[in-house]
Amino acid sequence: MRLNCVIVDDEPLAIKLMKSFVERTPFLDLKGTFLNPMDALAFIDETINLVFMDINMPGITGLELSKLIRPQTKIIFTTAYKEYAFESYEVQAIDYLLKPISYPKFLSAVTRAKEYFEQIEAAKGASASSAAAAQADGSVDPNAEYIFVKCEYKQVRVDLDQILFISGLKDYVRIHLKNQPRPLIALTTMKGIEEKLPVNRFCRVHRSYIVAMDKIESVERNVITIAGEAIPVSEANQDKFYSLLK
Repeated sequence: MRLNCVIVDDEPLAIKLMKSFVERTPFLDLKGTFLNPMDALAFIDETINLVFMDINMPGITGLELSKLIRPQTKIIFTTAYKEYAFESYEVQAIDYLLKPISYPKFLSAVTRAKEYFEQIEAAKGASASSAAAAQADGSVDPNAEYIFVKCEYKQVRVDLDQILFISGLKDYVRIHLKNQPRPLIALTTMKGIEEKLPVNRFCRVHRSYIVAMDKIESVERNVITIAGEAIPVSEANQDKFYSLLK
């Protein structure tokens, strides 16, 4: 798999170094370099997979700029200031490279990016296959007790009776489980995981939410409460949800 990338940095020497690294890497195609971050923003479209971006730039920081870029385009931050590391992961960067950057560290970061995009493609293929299988043999087993989901590089079993609700997170979903302080992050789409769940027990109530019907604590004014969390019921899903609620 090849990745289209751009470089954004206000230092010409830094761009020159990163450009040399990209040219040494067979699966990267450099589509542009930018000293001005706003020029980069105008250039970056759906064809760009990866952006190498300095954080500390005049006018607008790399962190601020990353929030304006479509979420499907991933960022590898480059900076001389290690105190930005935590913030870079908060905006879900693929990686963070501390200057001066060596090629081995660069290669490690871009390999991680390549694996990420390959997983996304694989998940799309798996989702399409599962949808075709569901059409072929009818529907999901209403008595199923568990499903398997892809988390990082392994398939993880999730017991259906432990699921409280599921929320969307860009190219991932968060599976909120009973007695677990953190949700399980799975590499799939909302549609993909919805197709694995028994329709008599789970309901898509919003573009970003699927709920376990038996975990609902209350419903008021089209807002569901589960484990203290407020979950909206969109207008498009109200009829389906309330028919299951009866």
